[in-house]
Amino acid sequence: MNWIFDHVGDIVYWTGQHLWLSLLPVAIGLVISIPLGWVANRWRVARAILVPVAGILYTIPSLVLLVMLPALLGTQILNPINVVIALTIYTVALLVRVVADSLAAVPPPVIAAANAMGYRPVRRFLGVELPLAIPVLVAGLRVATVSNISLVSVGGLLGVKQLGYAFPDGYGVERYSEIIAGLVLIILLALLFDRIWLLVGRLLTPWTRAGVAK
Repeated sequence: MNWIFDHVGDIVYWTGQHLWLSLLPVAIGLVISIPLGWVANRWRVARAILVPVAGILYTIPSLVLLVMLPALLGTQILNPINVVIALTIYTVALLVRVVADSLAAVPPPVIAAANAMGYRPVRRFLGVELPLAIPVLVAGLRVATVSNISLVSVGGLLGVKQLGYAFPDGYGVERYSEIIAGLVLIILLALLFDRIWLLVGRLLTPWTRAGVAK
């Protein structure tokens, strides 16, 4: 326990690094996935290409991808950008199908009504389809965020400083308090952001609670 009290500054720094390395790929991945998912939902041929490719990308082991990226990008292996890119790839691979499926689940009568009211495709997507797809989309974001918070720790094996760095560093000198601190904080972050996304989903879909209040 003495190690924890003596290294509070390191723990805070690692936690901050862990957060931005986890959450930035979610934000970037969401921005990329929404148009790709829209295309996959709109055209059958695009779906037949995008969804399987996304599935293949998601099966690449994280450590393998993190080792490959520096060679492909010409970056240093300790560069955190490798982790961001790897997790962005995983996020996009996960969310493309989620976006496509959530848009496909929008009832056809709703789309027909929007068309009858004069909505053009872009306005209909932003004003009707995307809001109705939010519950499924948020569920996918919860999975992606929790997965990223876990996968970031793999970067610690390559020397990238974040909470996962506590595992190889602690095992190397049999300092188990460091390992436990990293493990507990990663679990707490995953639980925290899972609840945050759940709350965001509820705030963005007030109509789902319309019949609940008495």
